[in-house]
Amino acid sequence: MIPPLEAITTRDATLTFLLREGGSSAARLADSMRISVQAMRRHLRSLENDGLVESRVMVNGPGRPSNFWQLTDQGQNCFNNGDGSEKFALDLLSAIETNLSDERVLQILKDQAVEKAICYRNKIGKGSLKSRLKKLIDLRREEGYLSELSSSSDGLSWYLNAFYCSIRTIAEKYPVVCDQELILLREIFPDCEIERVQWRLESGHSCGFKVNQIKSKTCGENG
Repeated sequence: MIPPLEAITTRDATLTFLLREGGSSAARLADSMRISVQAMRRHLRSLENDGLVESRVMVNGPGRPSNFWQLTDQGQNCFNNGDGSEKFALDLLSAIETNLSDERVLQILKDQAVEKAICYRNKIGKGSLKSRLKKLIDLRREEGYLSELSSSSDGLSWYLNAFYCSIRTIAEKYPVVCDQELILLREIFPDCEIERVQWRLESGHSCGFKVNQIKSKTCGENG
């Protein structure tokens, strides 16, 4: 389960902040939690001892170097629902890969994305693009995803950033499933142009998608 940033414990809030931001200094974390830097450092050392976070030395100009803290793989797994579904999916994909051609595997994944998109569209309904994107984020949060929505400076585009993916382990072994995510979004919002602008497996700490509404189409209201 993914705790909200304003979680009741500093421990959960720290892990969630690092997940959202990709990493942070102790000073920035302390400021966000409104506690002293000394107290935050104690929390971080405790999390480090538990194997949930790790640090690397960061040098920013003259002065004393500071530690940059980020989640370990074990820390990432704190957001896993732990129901064993990832292992089942990995075993299933391995069996499919062994017995079917690459083309057939891709077709199966595409068909599944289209089918799931129909389900999402029925739940989301009509409305402005902003409201539909927010509804999607809420639906996917229930499935173990953590995403945030932001608008471009000119207000013409929306950016959907996925900080935690419930199929992260699967995607690391089978990157092709990430293509399914793009297909899924395009099927959910057929009135939009959607492109991937960041891929977690290549760089950064999140997957990012840029969404532009096509004014000539009318799936939902404009906005």
